[in-house]
Amino acid sequence: MTDIMTPEQRHRCMAAIRGKDTKPEIIVRKYLFSRGLRYRVNVKKLPGSPDIVLKKYGVVIFIDGCFWHGHKGCKHYRLPSTNVDFWKAKISRNIARDYVNNVDLNLAGWKVIRIWECEIKTKAKREETLQTLYTQITSNQHIQKTKRIKKQKSRTYDDYPDDFNIAAEPDVDWYGE
Repeated sequence: MTDIMTPEQRHRCMAAIRGKDTKPEIIVRKYLFSRGLRYRVNVKKLPGSPDIVLKKYGVVIFIDGCFWHGHKGCKHYRLPSTNVDFWKAKISRNIARDYVNNVDLNLAGWKVIRIWECEIKTKAKREETLQTLYTQITSNQHIQKTKRIKKQKSRTYDDYPDDFNIAAEPDVDWYGE
């Protein structure tokens, strides 16, 4: 099947797809703000530049489009019939990048929550999803874990006993004394 648009029209359509301040992101942000939660948006210092960062709770939120992030089993995720190899590779790279970002954020002590576009598309599903999101954010389990990580003191050389071999050196009498 050939493309019904000219290359210029296709370029204009693809260029109009935004990466931030999308309608699903704004829906989630308005909901969280109405519940009294304050957050930062698109924090570039964190891996993956999360859509929403709630530092107080140690939570980052990504709102992912079903097509662009390969939501398996979703009716909105369907590969285009043209240039299939390109789209498979692109979406596979996006999924791999998302996984790496999740791992990096988890290792840094963040709780990562991903919301799919289809979960907030209809009003019926939206309210349930947003209520679950609010509960996940405010649950004490992750907050206490984050506080525990922050309270851990890093060890210095003074914390080790004198007879502790830092470089795993054997106790050797070097001068034959």
